[in-house]
Amino acid sequence: MTDLWTLAIIVGLACVSLVTRCFFFISDRSWRLPAWVERGLPYAPIAALAGVVLPEVLIAKGELIHTWQDARLFGAVVATAVYFWRRDVLLTMVVGMAVYTPLYIGLGWH
Repeated sequence: MTDLWTLAIIVGLACVSLVTRCFFFISDRSWRLPAWVERGLPYAPIAALAGVVLPEVLIAKGELIHTWQDARLFGAVVATAVYFWRRDVLLTMVVGMAVYTPLYIGLGWH
């Protein structure tokens, strides 16, 4: 019985995912987003990035970090400075990791 339920849940989730992702293609008329949605849409990637990156940098083992000796802090600060200086995402990642890695491996900072 468990295998049947598992299969039913997988099929159901696949159907829900398919319908929600294809909803705009199913309709025969074009959709127009409200003006307030179009104004806010450019900020969605930065909000999502902040929602993923900030907790990863500031939280360790479910709690806020309590020390300045955390390699993630230094890597994030330097990477942010490099991004605003050069506006190059690849360079930002390379420099951020170049700061993070020696602190994490060499000094044992977590």
